[in-house]
Amino acid sequence: MKKRIIIIGSGFGGLGAASRLLSAGHDVTILEKRDKLGGRAYVYEQDGFKFDGGPTVITAPFMFDDIWNAAGKKREDYFDLVPCDPFYRIFDHTGKSFDYNNDHEFTLSEIEKWNPEDKAGYEKFLGTTKAIFDKGFTELADEPFLNFTDMLKVAPDLIKLQSYKNVYSYVSQFIKNEFLRQAFSFHPLLVGGNPFDTTSIYAMIHYLEREWGVHYALGGTGSIVHAFEKLITEQGGKIHTSTEVEEIIVKNGKAVGVRLEDGEKLDADVVVSNADVAFTYKNLINPSHRKKYTDRKLANTKYSMSLFVIYFGTDKQYRDTGLAHHNIILGPRYKGLLDDIFHKKIVADDFSLYLHMPTLTDPSIAPDGHEGFYV
Repeated sequence: MKKRIIIIGSGFGGLGAASRLLSAGHDVTILEKRDKLGGRAYVYEQDGFKFDGGPTVITAPFMFDDIWNAAGKKREDYFDLVPCDPFYRIFDHTGKSFDYNNDHEFTLSEIEKWNPEDKAGYEKFLGTTKAIFDKGFTELADEPFLNFTDMLKVAPDLIKLQSYKNVYSYVSQFIKNEFLRQAFSFHPLLVGGNPFDTTSIYAMIHYLEREWGVHYALGGTGSIVHAFEKLITEQGGKIHTSTEVEEIIVKNGKAVGVRLEDGEKLDADVVVSNADVAFTYKNLINPSHRKKYTDRKLANTKYSMSLFVIYFGTDKQYRDTGLAHHNIILGPRYKGLLDDIFHKKIVADDFSLYLHMPTLTDPSIAPDGHEGFYV
């Protein structure tokens, strides 16, 4: 049965949901409060530079292919992905670096530079990440855990995979060199998690990267947003930018539409919010309709870490500095620094950096002879 569906927000979640729902035959309208689509993938443009606002690492291109296939289209007709090699260049605080990619022998040769004994441990670690990926991603990634019994059903499998350990502890079973432990455990930081607190299920990211690679969208992440806009428009979806939702209208426990900032009301059979969960409950749903997610509960909930990001362009290029497309520049401390950030809530002077240098792969996003960065 065809339904009228309103989607609040146009991040990748909202865009992906819109296309899938259109492919299923529904009537879909996207409401975005900013002046263009993208959400956290918003693109900032100034003086000939393009800066991707948020996501820069594409590790599962098949998920985009699935969306385009469902629409009867080919993803490669809409945007181009190119592989990054190395996936990351990781520097220690002295400037010594470690590269890794999906060439197994190359990665082993890089490990050998740091600690030859860890090559065997790495191979064991890599072997276990497939089992974690099969359970954590293939089987459970799209399963809703709506109550405690849902988690109990999979608990035995998760215990067997040592999901009770954090990522750093899990990696440390196999890798002995401290810098390499950091190099293979930093991934939760990409999604705002602490490697010393986040479940070892996130070790599956390493398998995901090894199996499908790390990619960059030519033209920047914004080219994917533009591709979604084109696809959704072709599918008959309606898109409204500069349109802020003030409230999700709820009747008898069911969302029945939205009220816009200007007072206009739009009816819907289903409302999908791609805004942050906490923001959605606290700001878009009247407290009388949320007995469980009260303001107090939302205030006391533990959230993943935000980022402080600087976008900058330079009037010359830096091609002789030893930088790669994706760079992780670690400071002298790891656990202590993360304790400062996640638990003590302070920013120390010896912080680590993620430095994105997309112009190394794609000069088109900066003026000739210039470089664009995101740190």
